[in-house]
Amino acid sequence: KKIGNQREEKEQDDSLPLREKTSNSGSPHKQLSQFWYSQETALRLAKEAIAAAGECGRIACVSAPSVYQKLRELHREDFSIYIFEYDKRFAIYGEEFIFYDYNNPLDLPEKVAAHSFDIVIADPPYLSEECLRKMSETIKYLTRGKILLCTGAVMEEEAAKLLGVKMCKFIPKHTRTLGNEFRCYVNYDSGLDREISV
Repeated sequence: KKIGNQREEKEQDDSLPLREKTSNSGSPHKQLSQFWYSQETALRLAKEAIAAAGECGRIACVSAPSVYQKLRELHREDFSIYIFEYDKRFAIYGEEFIFYDYNNPLDLPEKVAAHSFDIVIADPPYLSEECLRKMSETIKYLTRGKILLCTGAVMEEEAAKLLGVKMCKFIPKHTRTLGNEFRCYVNYDSGLDREISV
């Protein structure tokens, strides 16, 4: 079970080709509905990931399903993507899906080698020091160096301490307004730091 404070309201995206949907409060999937970036933000983050990963790059989306889906929509042959996600509904994506629970940050399949991704895009599911600290273990294990973190502005100091990332000028937008200011952080020279918003 996940612990910590949830970021606020979660939203289900009906375009996600799921075999089952979140239903009534008795559903085991009630806590698995997702936050979704606006189409413009998802596209901007996907393009940033492609640019940062480089030719034939490998991209890991850790708890960032809307960026993963946008990367899939782009149908590019010159990069590979994987989604590390707690929500098993994403298993429909086959080999690209890797079950991930931040409470067990290094409990990953053997096929996932250390430092095997050119960039890791991560969006921690909770605004808590514990969640970010545990997810940071995963990020540092996966990345060859580049990190793109999306989380609340209140996590800026903790993100810098744990991952050496700095806040970008780019401000991500969601399909619904969140209760907390949301920002992007990187540890490399990023196009996200050259504009203020989408």
